[in-house]
Amino acid sequence: MTDTPGWASPGSSEPPRDGARPSADAPAAVPGQSAPPQDTPPPPYSGQQPAWGTRPGHGGPPPGWGPQPGHGGYGWGVPQSPKPGVIPLRPLGLGEILDGAVSTVRKHWRVTLGLALGVAVVQQGASLGAQLAVQGDTGDLTPVLTALISLPLSMLLGVVASALLTMVVSRAILGQAVSIGDAWRDARPRLLQLLGLTLLTGLIAGGIVLLGFAPLIGYLVAGAEEPAIVGLLVVVGLLSLPVAVWIGIQLSLAAPALMLEKQGVITALSRSRRLVNRSWWRICGITVLSQIIAAVVGGVISTPFTIAGMVIGFDDFVGQVDAGQSGSMPAAMLVTMAIGGVLSSTVTLPFTATIGVLLYVDQRIRREALDIELARAAGLPEHGGTGWGDQAGPAPARL
Repeated sequence: MTDTPGWASPGSSEPPRDGARPSADAPAAVPGQSAPPQDTPPPPYSGQQPAWGTRPGHGGPPPGWGPQPGHGGYGWGVPQSPKPGVIPLRPLGLGEILDGAVSTVRKHWRVTLGLALGVAVVQQGASLGAQLAVQGDTGDLTPVLTALISLPLSMLLGVVASALLTMVVSRAILGQAVSIGDAWRDARPRLLQLLGLTLLTGLIAGGIVLLGFAPLIGYLVAGAEEPAIVGLLVVVGLLSLPVAVWIGIQLSLAAPALMLEKQGVITALSRSRRLVNRSWWRICGITVLSQIIAAVVGGVISTPFTIAGMVIGFDDFVGQVDAGQSGSMPAAMLVTMAIGGVLSSTVTLPFTATIGVLLYVDQRIRREALDIELARAAGLPEHGGTGWGDQAGPAPARL
């Protein structure tokens, strides 16, 4: 088996080369020959057409040219982009990104759904245990305390799931199979850095929101309650939310950059900012749309369990309300709702994690012609690869 299929950035730290994307059909470098200088002018036009098969790595006309199915003979067809895995190796549209996420989950369901199921069981189990331990004794603060108790474990599990799913997607793009053990071996060296990156990103976004609402908090703590001033400070606080969202999207590609380029935390944050530059609205729109789709699907899955839990625990809940214990819910209701949460997270977690990785890959294809390197790493002969399954061939490209 080859080494981890991460993909290193150009020159490890070279910024994206906007407007300088090389042609997707550029010939691969021939072993033993030096590459021509980048600033060498092309030779003068000789008036003669090159013969088929004279291009390095090609023994005939370019793929896609010649007889086209359904056209009754020869015609000028459009060359098809290679697709060794779940996405075509070219700049992706919205539908292709969504389809790539679904295809990854469908083709590698044992790994993606199995991993998500394990994470969801532990997360929901921790939350359920916290709720049963508190038992509503803290009144209205019960949901807040429950969240604070289960938050550290949920964050840790989220980081592990994101790291493993990133490595699964990186192999799925190249058309390679992967097991949970393979993903763990690839992701393990970067887990601590990814945890630090997650904490830092959360602190940046949360700090912006906290700074925006700080005047309101200070004003209320001081005991003043002038409605006009409170309303004005609320508006000031709400204005911090778009800023936090803007920063969050700017840093949204930092996690795959850290995992696949083997870079540090600060470098990954800077890398994400450069990749998102001039594509903020597109990345934001796709991210929000994917979250809406995941929320709808998750709601469809969990709602029947929520209703069933309410029906099962209705009598106990009414009895607790009559006894003045309205701060807690019956155990049967909590367990049933937790089962729905497990199934919902199992389906939606791989989908949303895959979307983030595919957005990162798409931006690098658009900015840095990563599709050419991926085609070679996938072993496509027309791009300089050595063929499928050749373990002696070139090592997988590093994102």
